Amino acid sequence: MCNMASARRGLCRPRRCTPNLPQQGRRRRIEELSRSSREKLLQSRDKMFSKFTSILQHAVEALAPSLPLQEDFVYHWKAITHYYIETSDDKAPVTDTNIPSHLEQMLVILVQEENEREFGETGPCMEYLLHHKILETLYTLGKADCPPGMKQQVLVFYTKLLGKIRQPLLPHINVHRPVQKLIRLCGEVLATPTENEEIQFLCIVCAKLKQDPYLVNFFLENKFKSLASQGGPNAISEDVLKGQDSLSTDTGQSCQPEEPSGASGTEHTDLEDEPSRQMGDLSASLENLSVTELPEASVVRPNQDYNLVNSLLNLTRSPDGRIAVKACEGLMLLVSLPEPAAAKCLTQSTCLCELLTDRLASLYKALPQSVDPLDIETVEAINWGLDSYSHKEDASAFPGKRALISFLSWFDYCDQLIKEAQKTAAVALAKAVHERFFIGVMEPQLMQTSEMGILTSTALLHRIVRQVTSDILLQEMVFFILGEQREPETLAEISRHPLRHRLIEHCDHISDEISIMTLRMFEHLLQKPNEHILYNLVLRNLEERNYTEYKPVCPEDKDVVENGLIAGAVDLEEDPLFTDISPDNTLSNQEWLSSSPPATPDHPKTDGKTEVHKIVNSFLCLVPDEAKSSYHVEGTGYDTYLRDAHRQFRDYCAICLRWEWPGSPKALERCNLEAAFFEGHFLKVLFDRMGRILDQPYDVNLQVTSVLSRLSLFPHPHIHEYLLDPYVNLASGCRSLFSVIVRVVGDLMVRIQRIQDFTPKLLLVRKRLLGLEPEGPVIDHITLLEGVIVLEEFCKELAAIAFVKYHAASTP
Repeated sequence: MCNMASARRGLCRPRRCTPNLPQQGRRRRIEELSRSSREKLLQSRDKMFSKFTSILQHAVEALAPSLPLQEDFVYHWKAITHYYIETSDDKAPVTDTNIPSHLEQMLVILVQEENEREFGETGPCMEYLLHHKILETLYTLGKADCPPGMKQQVLVFYTKLLGKIRQPLLPHINVHRPVQKLIRLCGEVLATPTENEEIQFLCIVCAKLKQDPYLVNFFLENKFKSLASQGGPNAISEDVLKGQDSLSTDTGQSCQPEEPSGASGTEHTDLEDEPSRQMGDLSASLENLSVTELPEASVVRPNQDYNLVNSLLNLTRSPDGRIAVKACEGLMLLVSLPEPAAAKCLTQSTCLCELLTDRLASLYKALPQSVDPLDIETVEAINWGLDSYSHKEDASAFPGKRALISFLSWFDYCDQLIKEAQKTAAVALAKAVHERFFIGVMEPQLMQTSEMGILTSTALLHRIVRQVTSDILLQEMVFFILGEQREPETLAEISRHPLRHRLIEHCDHISDEISIMTLRMFEHLLQKPNEHILYNLVLRNLEERNYTEYKPVCPEDKDVVENGLIAGAVDLEEDPLFTDISPDNTLSNQEWLSSSPPATPDHPKTDGKTEVHKIVNSFLCLVPDEAKSSYHVEGTGYDTYLRDAHRQFRDYCAICLRWEWPGSPKALERCNLEAAFFEGHFLKVLFDRMGRILDQPYDVNLQVTSVLSRLSLFPHPHIHEYLLDPYVNLASGCRSLFSVIVRVVGDLMVRIQRIQDFTPKLLLVRKRLLGLEPEGPVIDHITLLEGVIVLEEFCKELAAIAFVKYHAASTP
């Protein structure tokens, strides 16, 4: 019975309790909803009251008689400080208060005051702002972001103040110190709501420094010196926490320039006595609202000497492209400042060099392993600030185009940054790119053995060679590709600079694509305004003229001809190889002069230069008549090359003018003719390629002859003698461009005899190449026939170059 009773009591107990649980839950939910509704109603009422107060305030200001500017200014500042003294709610956003409108009115008053005074004269409102450290107080409020959104308002106020006030404010200690502190808050966290205001503020500071570069010294901190003088990090933290205003606090500078006299002669009125009491109340109120200023950093970081740069560097990583571009613009302004101390600090105490090179490296590594070289070459011109790209809108898209544009865009930024930078900074930045990107990232790719990898990396090198415009970055790129050696080459030491050796070897690679791309890279490199390029590749080996055989000219030597030919030189018009040339195929002196192009810049005449008509005829008559096809096609004569040769030679003269090259060859009496001659690795490969012109693909031949014609255009007497003078008396075992072509022609004359209907086939191939004949059946010996056509055109081009250079030298 007891057990049954107990069981009944146990069963009955839940029945009595279960119905009460849902009722209690509903009651709690109702209470929570009613409490939430009351809070929303109160917030709504407060907002409405705040807006009504703001409207009423503006109405009163509009209707009330205007106060003196200083009283009005102080009134608005008091209204802001009263908010912190009187309010008990630090969670309401700043937009629900009158603070933004008061700050705006303070700016309006300051601008109006300046407009009413002579330039440079400081008015009482500005003196009040400086004397009472209003910017310091605003910085404190902005850093604490109290009320929420205050940091944004402070940034806007600083930006407008610096932008709208014409008189220089940054020299004032009570301006540049809070500005420096506010700079540190910028870029701390990416993608924040204040990012746009932060970059606007930083850019206006950069613009002010660009106007007055000496002001940058206010923003160069030396925290290590500050630590030594103040006894360690704790001393800094205590100063900041106590709000001390010693000159060494936060700026870290043991001594600052004195304030301009305009701010020191402030009259102490009742209005200016009262704020000291008010600031005490404000400090107490800030403590109640948990707005105490935190220490800047208890641990000193090595890269904090130039906070303006560091903040901009942080913002270059912003996911918002517009913010990143603005930050890059700010950095470009800073690197261009002429102050040596700023340049040194920028390169040694910030991570600017690392940012540039690391991003270059990461963007390069993000490229696909293989990209079509034609796509790399033809992708549209890249401007670093305008690299927006839409794959969907691009009709010529290809895999990796977005990554390629990003890489080329950032390389363009690095190039422009170095171009605009102060010289010390530019050299340091360029060396960083050389060491950390060229050597660290690109060189392993160029030295690899994979043909696809070689082709892609060489195409990218070719593209940046074309793109670079900074002389200092170009110099580092040239040292990277060619090395710094300037002494004559020897065959045993051609691999002294491994990358140079590898790239020149690639000009004669088994892959025609690699050969063409590398030759194109060298062709564009030769067009760059850098003297070391041509000297390293060619001139250092021609300096002693030991390619010639010196025969002293005696007065009784009867073999010397009137036109200055070296004794023993052979006139090619009398050479047995050219006995089939008819007089109709040569041009007279008068005909050469009549086809002369316009005058070119003065170029010193080479003493003893062979008569130009002999040189020109020598090149034009190299190819025998039966191997010529241009006579049968209109518009392919020699004269078509004259205009291009004149324009190109004029451009090269303008580039080489500052290199102070000699006007005549070095006297043979002063040359070391006993030294063994080696034309150099570059010319060796080109001459070897030229010797195989009849057996190489058409595109390879075009590129080889294009590089050789570029070299021939340079206005150096040794280059002209070695490449363009057929009558130079070569030393035993030496070869020149003309002698290489003579050997090719000798081989051609033998091979012509074995080909049936050689001339008709040659003409048909020329017409097909010009698009005058449709493609048809494959013609036998097509490679040889195309090689003959390229050879004929190359000889005409060399003749035009020789004539243009002679004409330029003989023009008074």
